[in-house]
Amino acid sequence: MTDSSTPADSPEQAASGQTTHFGFQTVTEDLKQKKVAGVFSSVAQKYDIMNDVMSLGLHRLWKAFTIRLAGVREGDRVLDVAGGTADLSLAFARRVGASGQVWLTDINHDMLSRGRDRLIDKGFSLPIAQCNAEKLPFPESHFDCVTVAFGLRNMTHKEAALAEMRRVLRPGGRLLVLEFSQVWKPLSPFYDLYSFKLLPWLGEKVAGDADSYRYLAESIRVHPGQEELKTMMEGAGLDKVDYFNLSAGIVAVHRGYKI
Repeated sequence: MTDSSTPADSPEQAASGQTTHFGFQTVTEDLKQKKVAGVFSSVAQKYDIMNDVMSLGLHRLWKAFTIRLAGVREGDRVLDVAGGTADLSLAFARRVGASGQVWLTDINHDMLSRGRDRLIDKGFSLPIAQCNAEKLPFPESHFDCVTVAFGLRNMTHKEAALAEMRRVLRPGGRLLVLEFSQVWKPLSPFYDLYSFKLLPWLGEKVAGDADSYRYLAESIRVHPGQEELKTMMEGAGLDKVDYFNLSAGIVAVHRGYKI
């Protein structure tokens, strides 16, 4: 799971006690920020190993499909939001070449540090920013492509984050959202058994943290489904929004354009 972006709340929101989801819990927005930060700080060291274990390596195929769908070319500018340990950033860096630019961003310091170290180990020196997805520190109409992989569902104000991602896209640019979604209904009983029984057990055995992976399963269930997310992206001003179900809807890739 590459899902490490947790936007900060404004003082007004925190003071008002507005509530949101943290998995199946209802919590204040400021508490969600702290709890999600704790989840990803806890799992950062074992993050990549757990991705392979819990998806049986399928996350690599999901990300590869997203990268191909993005259509990034040499010289493009790409923003990887909630990029975590830099899977997408590395692939995009190879595609844009020396004339292009890829920014790796995440709000979680521990995840971003893992991504930075991985980039260096692979011989890449990319610009990195620890930032809030709702308040991106980039000029308007700057990027050819923006991606967020397994990060959107952890954001408190998804609509605001989507609008920010659209803002920094140039006209004709595209946003791609790779995220867990609603599985094909006949598979739901088996998927629930895996999610709520096996996944926390794997989290405990591999990462020493069952609770964080229990939150993962819960956060998927309260995240918008395919059609709802499409509508949300359109509401944020994106055009020609479509989506592609992968692995029977366990994940979906949504794509929208700034016209």
